[in-house]
Amino acid sequence: MRVLITGTTGNVGREVVNALRGQHELRCAVRRLEQTPDGTEGVTFDFQQPQTFPDAVRGCEGLFLLRPPAIADVKRTLNPLIDAALEAGVKVIAFVSVMGAESQPWLPHSGVERHLRRRGAPAVILRPGFFAQNFQDAYRREVDERSRIYVPAARGRVAFIDMRDVAEVCLALFSEPSLHVGQAYTLTGPEAVDFTQAAAMLSSVLGREIRYEPASLLGYLQQLRATGLPLAQALVMTVLHWGLRRGAAERVDPTLPRLLGHPATPLSAYFERVFRP
Repeated sequence: MRVLITGTTGNVGREVVNALRGQHELRCAVRRLEQTPDGTEGVTFDFQQPQTFPDAVRGCEGLFLLRPPAIADVKRTLNPLIDAALEAGVKVIAFVSVMGAESQPWLPHSGVERHLRRRGAPAVILRPGFFAQNFQDAYRREVDERSRIYVPAARGRVAFIDMRDVAEVCLALFSEPSLHVGQAYTLTGPEAVDFTQAAAMLSSVLGREIRYEPASLLGYLQQLRATGLPLAQALVMTVLHWGLRRGAAERVDPTLPRLLGHPATPLSAYFERVFRP
């Protein structure tokens, strides 16, 4: 199967490319062709320029669709790409949504899910919880500069999921789409931990103390804005993290190990793989 992969310069897209490379023909949607991952075909693409969509999807049977965090208006970006893919004859669309999108219509991901349903698209919706890779990017600056994790989660617990496990699921669904089309999978890690526990795990791996400092709602929003995040993106991140204190991501779901055929990766193993000096 030839699969168009979006988001290949980010953490999720890179892991999907690594999982599918050698198993399927990969066409990577990139803004500049020099960003094309090795062993794949590159195509010039921009979510903000719909004229790039037809060439990107032409000849593809699969589409891996990931919403860039900076894009909130899916009606003029992701949804038209879905339309172009369907017109081109794509047989399966794997869309990475978020846990709870089905009950939170204000989320951009929810708008994409609704569009897939309206179009009767041959889609598989993946609803992962919070990614362990947040410690590599979203939380990394505070860890490096201030030796702290700073989020408005209070004592909320999170069943962090490793993106590599999600990428492995993508390999399975593109390899046997008939088993998965029409499904919506909630995906979580194998255990729920709070940020104090996560900080202790990270401290052990890094060999220095990392503390958890609970943020206020306004304090976290201001901190995100100070890093240069657009207001819409900062608001989404703030609300999602605020929901953690109410248990929005603490449930451990059995779907991921069932799809993988083996246990999901625990946060401690992820820390050892990524952060161990």
